[in-house]
Amino acid sequence: MTELSIGQLAAKAEVNASTLRYYETVGLLEAPRRQNGQRRYDEQLLERIHFIKIAQQTGFSVKEIALMLEGLQADAPLSAAWERMAQRKRVELEERKKQIESMLHILDSGLNCKCLTWSECLDNIQQNGSCSEPGGSTGHS
Repeated sequence: MTELSIGQLAAKAEVNASTLRYYETVGLLEAPRRQNGQRRYDEQLLERIHFIKIAQQTGFSVKEIALMLEGLQADAPLSAAWERMAQRKRVELEERKKQIESMLHILDSGLNCKCLTWSECLDNIQQNGSCSEPGGSTGHS
């Protein structure tokens, strides 16, 4: 078992030492053994840290990550819980993607808007999916 200082582990994991301390604080990493007042980490924690980073990049909250990590051994394959949560997260992200696409469409329409008032603009968006009104005045009152 190779033990690393917080700086060494942070460098290998490509995170800041403060990130590791945060992971400890929120319960994603167990408090490490201390030697002469210094944290000493098992190098096998790299797999757990990589998992945490991937989970964060895919939109999982700290609470969700903690649930997935419960009972996960360093050398264990991905759990069924991970698969279920990943499938749910994928559905959630697809829904957010639709919302973002809708927001972008409305913004794009607004940039080309020729409506006279915001009320007219909203009516056009609701009826036509766009507030572009050819031949109308530019700007809103």
